[in-house]
Amino acid sequence: MVADLKSKGEISFAGTFASSAMAACFAEICTIPLDTAKVRLQLQKKPVGDGASLPKYRGMLGTVATIAREEGMASLWKGIIPGLHRQCIYGGLRIGLYEPVKSLYVGSDFVGDVPLSKKILAALTTGALAIAVANPTDLVKVRLQSEGKLLPGVPRRYSGALNAYSTIVKQEGVKALWTGIGPNIARNAIINAAELASYDQIKQTILKLPGFEDNVITHLLAGLGAGFFAVCIGSPIDVVKSRMMGDATYKSTIDCFIKTLKNDGPLAFYKGFIPNFGRLGSWNVIMFLTLEQTKKFFTREA
Repeated sequence: MVADLKSKGEISFAGTFASSAMAACFAEICTIPLDTAKVRLQLQKKPVGDGASLPKYRGMLGTVATIAREEGMASLWKGIIPGLHRQCIYGGLRIGLYEPVKSLYVGSDFVGDVPLSKKILAALTTGALAIAVANPTDLVKVRLQSEGKLLPGVPRRYSGALNAYSTIVKQEGVKALWTGIGPNIARNAIINAAELASYDQIKQTILKLPGFEDNVITHLLAGLGAGFFAVCIGSPIDVVKSRMMGDATYKSTIDCFIKTLKNDGPLAFYKGFIPNFGRLGSWNVIMFLTLEQTKKFFTREA
């Protein structure tokens, strides 16, 4: 896939990092309302008791409408600042490191098509490394997104992204910035592998069909396929990650998994699936389309 990402000519690591970070940030700005809806749906607990009321958030569009009505349209972009912090670091590293890591796995003397297994292994590695560095930005993003409408006179936990970073360190310690690191590494490594490998495979398959070329239509279809495949695989881990980051009562990844399964049932791991796919599918389309164009500014013709 990196051969595709690098396109024609040569592009340095710095160029790949910069173009990837820019494309990821643009996609984040466009799709974060869907991500906010996804987080709210994932954190919503199952009603208990005979007189339990209906869930507050119901479906992607319903959740978006509820948040906009109760908290204002600006609330849909809660967490955008740490979200951009995350994409600059994670988005740039996971793609920027992919080519050198893949080359490391196959060896410098390797000739021919890189096996799919090596591509998946390289993407797993870069996804894990990138999110290990970017986890604090993910934590703050989820904390800001999870806070709904408060009662009159009740202050918000954080006044903004920078305040959230400092408050978490003061109240919970530096280590707390890496809360949920286990499921987050698992989620992002798996999703990164699913996105990059499936984008590559789908794109190659489409290009073999009559009438298809390496253009916007092909990138759009491959991006949608990559997003769908990533959500199918990563949704359960994503739910656990969001719950651990949004609720400090969980002792560990296993504790969160067991309590979620026991209290909310197995379908809870696919809560927010539609908004998650709506977000991740559109995110992949926007990111890859933007990346294909942005790389041209950093590519040196061979």
